[in-house]
Amino acid sequence: APASLFGGSPAPPTPGDLSGEGSRGLPDAPSEPKQLPELIRIKRDGGRLSEADIRGFVDAVVNGRAQGAQIGAMLMAIRLQGMDLEETSALTQALAESGQQLEWPKAWHQQLVDKHSTGGVGDKVSLVLAPALAACGCKVPMISGRGLAHTGGTLDKLESVPGFNVIQSPEQMQELLEQVGCCIVGQSKKLVPGDGILYAARDVTATVDSLPLITASILSKKVVEGLSALVVDVKFGEAAIFPDQEQARELATVLVGVGVGLGLRVAAALTAMDKPLGRNVGHTLEVEEALLCMDGAGPSDLRDLVTKLGGALLWLSGQAETQAAGAARVAAALDDGSARDRFEQMLAGQGVDPGLARALCSGSPAQRRQLLPRAQEQEELLSPADGEPGRSRAGDPLRLGVGAELLVDVGQRLSRGTPWLRVHRDGAQLSGPQRRALQEALVLSDRAPFAAPSPYAELILPPTAAQQ
Repeated sequence: APASLFGGSPAPPTPGDLSGEGSRGLPDAPSEPKQLPELIRIKRDGGRLSEADIRGFVDAVVNGRAQGAQIGAMLMAIRLQGMDLEETSALTQALAESGQQLEWPKAWHQQLVDKHSTGGVGDKVSLVLAPALAACGCKVPMISGRGLAHTGGTLDKLESVPGFNVIQSPEQMQELLEQVGCCIVGQSKKLVPGDGILYAARDVTATVDSLPLITASILSKKVVEGLSALVVDVKFGEAAIFPDQEQARELATVLVGVGVGLGLRVAAALTAMDKPLGRNVGHTLEVEEALLCMDGAGPSDLRDLVTKLGGALLWLSGQAETQAAGAARVAAALDDGSARDRFEQMLAGQGVDPGLARALCSGSPAQRRQLLPRAQEQEELLSPADGEPGRSRAGDPLRLGVGAELLVDVGQRLSRGTPWLRVHRDGAQLSGPQRRALQEALVLSDRAPFAAPSPYAELILPPTAAQQ
């Protein structure tokens, strides 16, 4: 396993191997709780933390006993030294149990599904997929996150719609699932508060790419949801946390393995992120493009990923006989407007003025742009002269209207002087170095025009599903 993902030497056990190194296994008998500096030292020096150690750390984080420096130190120790599957599972469970557990009517169980992404540039799949699945009869209690590193957060994007409230109580979530079929919410003091704190700290401590921290963060939010099935979209490529498919497959395999151990039916899709998904990058711009997809239009790569991930979920949860049949149902929800109707209901149910929600979902692209935050200026880059926003401090405000629009597709023939990128900015014009950096992202070749391949590469299944 690459040391940069799991941590330093020795390499972690392969998925399914929880034995560790025999005598260095987790202690059987509980001992006196260790102090945080001792826990940090153990992990810093490459030791293994017991379940009690991990629960003690998470409890200190949630109850405010852990200082920011101690949280950062532990995250970095985990990033450098790694965790085995048993430690990762214990961290996932402790984070999941740090807040209230969600309970739904038993009749809903087969319908409860969700999707999570490791993040990429222009990834607005959740905005489309949650209402599309709701239109297919699912219940989608999506607990999502903020932006990490250069990847935009689903919650940040939704908050570009004036009035949208990502904080919903479990009771409010149940009402939304009853009436709409989906909700997209954030962590709160009630829901997975431990992960909310660690998630924000990872973003500002260069520990975003830690495999055990990613696994625990994703699955802890999903364990509390009581799901029938979960698909994790694991991105790989130049614009993803993981640069190559092998590293992404390693995370996918661990996610599936830890999920099985926690009683969660998880599949992991490997999808390419060598270019932005769709054409729009930036919070408001991505909401606009998500609405285009729910109009039955928009970029083909976005639609392809939404339908294939949705099809996999409908099949995994037993609501479709095959993945292809499930994908066809999701596509129909996009084309007949039912997904967009659910999106409108979700907006109104989560605080958006019903008139604004209706106008957004029924308006033209030009009308929608007038209803959402906009950048002050637009600037186009031309071809050929031969673009990464994020926070530097947890909780920093975002400029919701800024971003970029790709005006061309991969494989398209361009002429000299053709605009290929439109930058939506606040403040001064692009500087020379900024403009050069953006222009260098455009790579031209003399090959014949071609259709860009689907970003969907493969699906890693839990053992029982893989045997079907």
